[in-house]
Amino acid sequence: MAAVKAPQRNRRSLSALAGALALTATSIGVWAATASTAEAAALPTPDHVVVVVMENHAYSQVIGSSSAPYLNNTLKAGGAELTQSYGLTHPSEPNYYMLFSGSNQGRTDDSCVGVGSINKPNLASELIAAGQTWASYNESLPSQGSTTCSSGNYAQKHNPWFGFSNVPTSTAKTFAQFPTDYTTLPKVSFVVPNLCSDMHDCSVSTGDTWIKNNLGAYATWAKTHNSILAVTFDEDNKLSGNRIPTLFYGQHVAPGSTSSTTYNHYNVLRTVEDLAGLSAHAGNAASASDITGIWN
Repeated sequence: MAAVKAPQRNRRSLSALAGALALTATSIGVWAATASTAEAAALPTPDHVVVVVMENHAYSQVIGSSSAPYLNNTLKAGGAELTQSYGLTHPSEPNYYMLFSGSNQGRTDDSCVGVGSINKPNLASELIAAGQTWASYNESLPSQGSTTCSSGNYAQKHNPWFGFSNVPTSTAKTFAQFPTDYTTLPKVSFVVPNLCSDMHDCSVSTGDTWIKNNLGAYATWAKTHNSILAVTFDEDNKLSGNRIPTLFYGQHVAPGSTSSTTYNHYNVLRTVEDLAGLSAHAGNAASASDITGIWN
């Protein structure tokens, strides 16, 4: 009998060994797939992120418009488009606060804000606390750090950083101070064109040409220098459910990619925070998801 049973035990041992190997292989496969998914979903770590905020135009007024050849034929075609990107409210000013700090901070109109009257976390304060660099570049700002409410085509309502006590006014620079040596740019910066250049008072064509002439060289450079340009709008024209254009462009952005996921200013803020490697997230950005599906 022993001579008969031994082969059965061997067969059972071999079967068990085969099962264990299959389970191990399956586990390795699951782990690899999970790791691959996590890697694919991870955000890049750019050296510089420049965010440009334009004004008061709906998605359909810009995307696909012959009046915006640079935005469509260069930034959209060579970068990524969010097809379901939305502003959060009207009018302009609270949207800027939401994009910068994850909250309207009680702002519901376009009135001039008391300088340093708010002490809440925001993108700039988070960068500074983390030892990173920050600046805003504001077209037609009379001088670096100027706290004036308006001057010609400049409007403070589009510059939320002045409302916060934890953001030095000196980090608000004129657009003339935007560097030509892009390696000297801060880790994260916002560019705010004036009331004509941002399409608020002037045409889509005017704004498109302004971005091409003033930021086109940076966009080209970003493609090969681990950097990103993001272009978004504060709100729509109040006729399209607040659906706005939002584009990303740069070395780690998959050319010609689109995302149809619904995103808003809080998602853009959260994504910029995470692109900068920040562990803190301001206001509603803490519960917002990162923008995905556009990174290569």
